[in-house]
Amino acid sequence: MKKMFSLLLSWLVCVLSTFSVHAEEVTCSASAYVLYCPDNGKILLSENADRQLPMASTTKIMTTLLTLEEAAVDNRVVEFTDAMVAEGSSMYLKKGEKVTLYDLAVGMMMQSGNDAANAAALTIAGSFEAFADLMNEKAAVIGMKHTHFVTPSGLDDENHYSTAYDMALLMAYAMQNEDFAFITSQTSMEVHFLYPADKFITYPNHNKLLKMYKDCIGGKTGFTDAAGRCLVTAARRDDLDLIAVTLNDRSDWGDHTELYEAGFSQYKTVTVDTDMDSIGVVGGEADSISLNTEDLQVVVPADTQEIDTQVYLPVFLYAPIRQDVPVGKVVCLANGEVLSETPITTAQNVDQDRQKRSLFTYIKDLLHWHS
Repeated sequence: MKKMFSLLLSWLVCVLSTFSVHAEEVTCSASAYVLYCPDNGKILLSENADRQLPMASTTKIMTTLLTLEEAAVDNRVVEFTDAMVAEGSSMYLKKGEKVTLYDLAVGMMMQSGNDAANAAALTIAGSFEAFADLMNEKAAVIGMKHTHFVTPSGLDDENHYSTAYDMALLMAYAMQNEDFAFITSQTSMEVHFLYPADKFITYPNHNKLLKMYKDCIGGKTGFTDAAGRCLVTAARRDDLDLIAVTLNDRSDWGDHTELYEAGFSQYKTVTVDTDMDSIGVVGGEADSISLNTEDLQVVVPADTQEIDTQVYLPVFLYAPIRQDVPVGKVVCLANGEVLSETPITTAQNVDQDRQKRSLFTYIKDLLHWHS
């Protein structure tokens, strides 16, 4: 009897310890969090993903993105004025000093400069209200459905809020911008002032996860009394990209590390061969168009052994056709369950051949009339 009780107790301890390990893998102290995979657009882990909360200086992801997009067209020189002064974190700009828009982006992502955010907003849009309109317009393009921006810096305002999921979408979008991806990946950056010409400052990045977690490739911190500690980061391992967002989280560095370890252990990328590298074109200057299907990678659960690949493409396309336009998809399945759907896009432009197109249109109209 004692032996049976001892065995039962050992079994119970084993079961409870198993539950404890599993719980630790997904435990997060944030009011809201998301672990998002931009490679397949899926949420891997989350809690309160759509809960609207203040997001503090992680707001500057949007402000920096808009600033870099403007700088790519015209990297204007900005003279700092009294109207650009801001409370809180700063890149220590003084009245009359001059830097470029790109420098302001550096100041926002490294030092979380509220002064840099104000300077960028007023230079680009002329007023904070007009810049907020630009922020909200970009949010709509990205698909941030539960977000509203008021301030360029993220200082508290009851009408300034977002969600963990929306901030993950923003980070995924911003990381596609080469300038943004470069800046956010740096542990420090130096800004050379245009005036005074001999002044330069090296700004350290507030995102400590870049040094704490080897797979981290970028991110933005945030804190106010109302928002608590906020953190948005990105990580990459073995061609798999993940984004973690925590809002109001007293243990953000550790939570992001645990979220990433859970994600990287549960998912992997695999290369899929579609056997399709081109498709026919009707009415174009070329008779076919190349497709972006070489080394197509999809995200699947880590324990997936065999994958069934199904390719969905039309028989042909009609010219004109632009590059990087989705024209089909690759669906990956395991045991009948859909694991991922990846778009197939065009690899080039094909202009319309007007002579061919006229003949084709005539035949199509004729067939339609007879039908």
